Amino acid sequence: MKTFSIGGIHPAENKLSAHQTIQVASLPKQAIVMLGQSLGAPSTPIVAKGDKVKVGTLLATPTGFVSANVHSPVSGTVAKIDNVVDASGYKKAAIFIDVEGDEWEESIDRSSDLVKEITLSKEEILARVKDCGIVGLGGATFPSHIKLAPPPGSKAEVLIINAVECEPYLTSDHQLMLEKGEQILVGVSILMKAIDVNRAVIGIENNKPDAIKHMQKLATEYSGIEICPLKVQYPQGGEKQLIDATIGRQVPSGALPIAVGAVVQNVGTAYAIYEAVQKNKPLFERIITVTGKSVARPSNFLARIGTPFSELIAQAGGLPEDTGKIIGGGPMMGKALVSIDVPMTKGSSGLLIMPTLESQRAKMNNCIRCAKCVSACPMGLEPFLLSKLAGNAIWDSAEKNHIMDCIECGSCSYTCPSGRPLLDYIRLGKGKVGGIIRARNAK
Repeated sequence: MKTFSIGGIHPAENKLSAHQTIQVASLPKQAIVMLGQSLGAPSTPIVAKGDKVKVGTLLATPTGFVSANVHSPVSGTVAKIDNVVDASGYKKAAIFIDVEGDEWEESIDRSSDLVKEITLSKEEILARVKDCGIVGLGGATFPSHIKLAPPPGSKAEVLIINAVECEPYLTSDHQLMLEKGEQILVGVSILMKAIDVNRAVIGIENNKPDAIKHMQKLATEYSGIEICPLKVQYPQGGEKQLIDATIGRQVPSGALPIAVGAVVQNVGTAYAIYEAVQKNKPLFERIITVTGKSVARPSNFLARIGTPFSELIAQAGGLPEDTGKIIGGGPMMGKALVSIDVPMTKGSSGLLIMPTLESQRAKMNNCIRCAKCVSACPMGLEPFLLSKLAGNAIWDSAEKNHIMDCIECGSCSYTCPSGRPLLDYIRLGKGKVGGIIRARNAK
């Protein structure tokens, strides 16, 4: 069975919400739409207090090259533009919209009919993806229109679709494939046309046999699309690991996937691109898993961007009494939230409510030089060394030892028998070293 060649771990899967059909979440009373919805600069608002908006109305436009349009997820009145605490724990700018009904922009095709024929040209597809504010839905939220336009001198050879969903607990991509398989495959065909390739590989881990079987059956009618079952191995959803697993190519240190002829997109992004190109629907809602061992009803919701997490938790049965930590995303790469009133964004793939006993950090002891972190690292790094260099502010050596190659998967911290917060130190180091590199390149 195919998988990537370096490192990796196999944490307990805990897919509690698997096979829970996608439920349409209730509309919030007030939507809080963050202006920073993508990797890159926050968008600039083009609406003001008192403005009336519909579902799909453009609220904010890109600031700089790496940025994305933001659209209204609800209809109603703009109450204010103000700062609010987001998933990072810091206050960031957001547009507050008081919800009044559910009136959509008339340009959006709301029918459920499958539209297979792709009538837009390559250039028109890229323009539509940009206009609709599509970003990567696997968590990184990189603007899709940029990813689909490789730099001069680079040529895409293969499109790889990340349908791995290797994070424990999360099931939104799995359920999306079961319910919207045809739309995903049309979306993949659109992506193939956009980057001018005739081969696409959809990687799915073999703990989703029903999704593999379903997608294989559907893919027989779509030219150039193959389904690639993969061994269950975390973090197979990382771009470089997925490229290695599916087509056996290794992306060099510091390089992008296009260096080996690959463009990687999440399966949820492929569905969003289908809706954008075939239905003219901006990205204002997505599937999110709300789960946890003590959650009454672990669920997969189709929820509007800007919905406070507290409202999704209520629809999943409420906050359990033994809650110790609430994580935005999965347990390996997600971040603990400071409040359940944080609003959902385009990058919100999951909400994990952890019991107190499981959410406590292990007591930190001295490193015993067992090298388990080295064996687990999927990037071939030495996490024990990088964390020590970061902890002692030895930035030049941290850079030389490729700290910027870390994908922050958390495999090192997970395997450490001494309970050392290796990734915390490495994240700190990446931030510092990244700043030093940017300052050096700006000279």
